[in-house]
Amino acid sequence: MGLLVDGVWHDEWYDTTKTGGRFVRSESRFRDRVTADGSSGFPAAAGRYHLFVSLACPWAHRTLVYRALKGLEEAITVSVVDPLMLEHGWAFGPPGSDARDPLTGARYLYEVYLAACPGLSGRVTVPVLWDKERRTIVNNESGEIIRMLNREFDAVATRSVPDLYPAELAAEIDALNARIYDTVNNGVYKAGFATAQDAYEEAAEALFGTLDWLEQRLETRRYLLGDRPTEADWRLFTTLVRFDAVYYSHFKCNRRQLRDYPALWGYVRDLYQTRGVAGTVNLDHIKRHYYVSQRTINPSQVVPIGPGIDFGTPHGRERLAGD
Repeated sequence: MGLLVDGVWHDEWYDTTKTGGRFVRSESRFRDRVTADGSSGFPAAAGRYHLFVSLACPWAHRTLVYRALKGLEEAITVSVVDPLMLEHGWAFGPPGSDARDPLTGARYLYEVYLAACPGLSGRVTVPVLWDKERRTIVNNESGEIIRMLNREFDAVATRSVPDLYPAELAAEIDALNARIYDTVNNGVYKAGFATAQDAYEEAAEALFGTLDWLEQRLETRRYLLGDRPTEADWRLFTTLVRFDAVYYSHFKCNRRQLRDYPALWGYVRDLYQTRGVAGTVNLDHIKRHYYVSQRTINPSQVVPIGPGIDFGTPHGRERLAGD
């Protein structure tokens, strides 16, 4: 874990001393957009763009899910970093190796950031959407990248799926996203990275309040907004699929496991079994990243052998009405 300061890498954990023990996530730095018509200066085209991702990271996972759903595997290439994020941050090979990214020649992801912006200050995160032609970062905000993948690359997509952010549902999706981001997606980190008891309890209570609310909502509808998944479902999925393996124990989110929620447990299996999605989930990378990389939380770096999780069992949610 670390950050760049004026273009120089520093191995530093998050400083919560100024925030009352509360974890505060940094804003993403690169916010340009790819557009179908090229009006942004970044025209959508097969073979032009590249994703840098970690299979462990829930934010990067969103982009891999969308790439699979839309059939963009050939149009948008991918580099996967090593699951261990140690003193040099995200690396393109295991500790002690000299492995480099074939596209950029970088050994560490921060070098990709510096290629786009020498002298940069800030956290080095995944996902990163890279323009091969201009050799720069287009965007490193997952929520914005998935919206580009949803619509702007339709001309080169090989699978047709319904719009995941339809105009008629946009306001409801945004409202769901806001609550789920604050209390679940980022909420597990606020609980896990808290360094004060009150900050931890505040985050954990909010997390389980929202999980209880989602459980009730999903008892009578197959997906969050009816009979087909939308952006809100996929943003939630990448956190839920990690919950029992990591957040329950490692982040002390241990009031209940996901499998203690019948509707949520069936829901995450339903989404996992969607075409192409299972191939984006790698529990080995997920567990090794969190338990080994985050030494402040787990100094021993011992990775637990459990739990045994099978997302492929029948979920039975086809019977539910849309809303």
